[in-house]
Amino acid sequence: MVEEQLRARGIHDPHLLRIMAAMPRHLFMDKALEARAYSDHALPIGAEQTISQPFMVALMTQTLDLTGEEKVLEIGTGSGYQTAILAELADRVFTIERIPPIATAARERLTAMGYSNIVYRTADGSLGWREMAPFDRILITAGAPRVPEFVAEQLREGGVAVLPVGTNQQQALVKIVRTKEGVRKKVLTGCTFVPLIGRGGWETRKPAP
Repeated sequence: MVEEQLRARGIHDPHLLRIMAAMPRHLFMDKALEARAYSDHALPIGAEQTISQPFMVALMTQTLDLTGEEKVLEIGTGSGYQTAILAELADRVFTIERIPPIATAARERLTAMGYSNIVYRTADGSLGWREMAPFDRILITAGAPRVPEFVAEQLREGGVAVLPVGTNQQQALVKIVRTKEGVRKKVLTGCTFVPLIGRGGWETRKPAP
């Protein structure tokens, strides 16, 4: 997986490659899908949610440029796979999941794996986590119709956010950097994620047919 799907496609961060090589991705999905765990595909985890393909996880994480000292907000805990990788590379991870059964399963899984630098919340992630802001990094793993307002409000100056923005069927992966002058945006690549549901996401704008 690491050599063919990641390194060959431009993922070069040695710490990230090492962590993804060691991370037991098959533990984050149903046993019926374990044989496909290391293929370069998003896979279902229930409740119409998915675990992202390894390359997309790697690209988003590498774009955050983590050094081990950051306070990271993750929107969309999902299976907890991306959460675990962030927890390996950052100081603390604050993760929000809106679907209670998925949130509970991820928390139990990550706790059993020994992670102690993750703070969990079950809520509308499209609003961020105001009480814990500001954050050095923000990662959103669901497609938003636009950059949610909380990103600029809760991201520390000099901080980086990565998220998919577009329709409910196809998005562009966007890197956001907050500067003294405002917010800078850079489009990285096309992508497809499940929709960001909530007051700051698709509940406030009708999805495209």
